[in-house]
Amino acid sequence: MAKIKKDTNLRKSILQAAITGQLISNVEGETKTGKELLDKIIEERNKKLLADWEEAKKKNPKAKKPAPIVASEITEDEIPFEIPKSWCWCRLGDLIQIKSGDGLTSTQMKDGSIPVYGGNGITGYHNDANIHEETIVIGRVGFYCGSVHLTEKEAWVTDNAFISNYSKKYLNRNYLITVLRQLDLGKQQNKTAQPVVSGKKIYPMLFPLPPLAVQNAIVAKLEEVLPLVDAYENAVLQKEELKTALPDKVKKAILKEAIQGKLTKSWRKTTTIEESGKELLDKIIEERNAKLLAQWEEAKKKNPKAKKPAPIAASEITEDEIPFEIPKSWCWCRLSNLCNLYTGNSINETEKKLKYTNIKDGWVYIGTKDVGFDQTINYDNGIKIPFEKDTFRIAPKNTVLMCIEGGSAGRKIAFTNQDVCFGNKLCCFNPYKYEVEKFLFYFLQSTVFIDAFKDNINGIIGGVSINKIKEMLFPLPPLAEQEKIVEIIEQMLPLCEKLGG
Repeated sequence: MAKIKKDTNLRKSILQAAITGQLISNVEGETKTGKELLDKIIEERNKKLLADWEEAKKKNPKAKKPAPIVASEITEDEIPFEIPKSWCWCRLGDLIQIKSGDGLTSTQMKDGSIPVYGGNGITGYHNDANIHEETIVIGRVGFYCGSVHLTEKEAWVTDNAFISNYSKKYLNRNYLITVLRQLDLGKQQNKTAQPVVSGKKIYPMLFPLPPLAVQNAIVAKLEEVLPLVDAYENAVLQKEELKTALPDKVKKAILKEAIQGKLTKSWRKTTTIEESGKELLDKIIEERNAKLLAQWEEAKKKNPKAKKPAPIAASEITEDEIPFEIPKSWCWCRLSNLCNLYTGNSINETEKKLKYTNIKDGWVYIGTKDVGFDQTINYDNGIKIPFEKDTFRIAPKNTVLMCIEGGSAGRKIAFTNQDVCFGNKLCCFNPYKYEVEKFLFYFLQSTVFIDAFKDNINGIIGGVSINKIKEMLFPLPPLAEQEKIVEIIEQMLPLCEKLGG
């Protein structure tokens, strides 16, 4: 089943509304403007620069006094959208400073409980920390560069990520994270073989700065609204998953009802059963014995001492083996009573290329890869077995081929529309007589057979042996009821497929 992803359009719209001032209206306690707040942030940064310079002078009296930070100029043409009058535009570099974390390879990590943050969040655990408070980190290199994460209190940030520094007094951390994620910092990556973002790239980016009271109100509103968005998205996701899975679930239910005789319950009430499943099985075995005797008679012409074959008898089935109740007119048998089961011939890739390609006349050779999960067979694979190669086993037209070994065991199954040669991982289910192949085809797709098949998978070969399959039980309806069941199934399954549309 294809993986379904959440539709995040609603979330994106809400977050965009948050950073454009449309999520909330007037805020109580809003006394300062965004411009006044920006001035405070820059004033705070300049004070820190001067304090750092004073400290530096104690070690180096000639330390150069830093130039004061000033708010960046922004032209009208740069402004991407309108914001409330109390807000102001600034550049990201006016608000935050970033620096790379410290190198730490996976081999250098020592067992511990401290999370290690790289370009895409936690990459492992270590026994030491290089930050000691919750910190906003930004992916620096790699596919996820520009991604924004909030660390735990004790953490290690590697040089694949940036550690951010900003005013804790004048910026609401969660508002800052919201805007950083909406800005999609990764789009500023250098177009190199290894994607990378840098301060030079992200500092010039524009940032919509509201007054602090508004930042707090936006964050509070998001904390109220986003859980509702999560609930909505999960409901949509579950609906889509149900929509995707429903056709398969309905098909399984139909086939289960079919092979238990429940689909034809009302049909049986109005129909006279002329030949029961038991009588049909007796006929099949009788004809098989007649054929054995005929073959023995032919063999005696060449070898008068040819041994007479033992007669075939219906397999014994104990009460403990029977998985469910079937209608009285049906009978239980084993697949070996009903079908001739055999695998095909193995051909390696070299033989295919050298011996069996570009042959005009012959049987098409069907390998596991030529049988689709959608129950189709690719007959145009270019591989044919010459008709004179009578050592190759044939799957006749209107028989079932199923993969019984490897990763596709029990999952690839198809109905042949011509005589074919086939591979050794495929099993041919060739009914002895009486046209039971269509009912058999649907039985092999039912959960009853699939569950029995899975129970018998051998861990070494990754499949089920022919002998195990021969012993599996089969619920045999009268022939007329088989035909009716197939008719109903083939009316219902196309409707079932439409459920996913």
